[in-house]
Amino acid sequence: MPHFEVQVHEEVLGGEDAPVSGQLIKELTEAALTVYPEPFREMVGVEIFGIPRGRWGVGGKVTDEPSPVVTLRSREGFFHHPDFAEAPAGLISAITDAVANVLGERVRGRVTVLLVGVPAGRSGVGGEPV
Repeated sequence: MPHFEVQVHEEVLGGEDAPVSGQLIKELTEAALTVYPEPFREMVGVEIFGIPRGRWGVGGKVTDEPSPVVTLRSREGFFHHPDFAEAPAGLISAITDAVANVLGERVRGRVTVLLVGVPAGRSGVGGEPV
């Protein structure tokens, strides 16, 4: 199951009524579907973690500049499947585009994307290894 974790400044997300989180969830799901077929939609999970002001640093200094980090964890095979040979590059590009679409172009150069492949048998669903 592809699973996104997004870390971004809390202030960028806005309050409870702000649509930013919902937009990120939608855009990141669509980003995954630029590489994988439509049936994957129901398997894509997204979690968004807001980091409070003063708890984010770059270059050894606290910064208020939004620098989103997006981690996509999935089975290793998804990143090396022969039907999706360009999956890693396509995902990195689509994920960066999705974040910039929601948070604005000013963050594009600071978006970090991590693709983490989980080896077969090292994850499970419902108590069963997959």
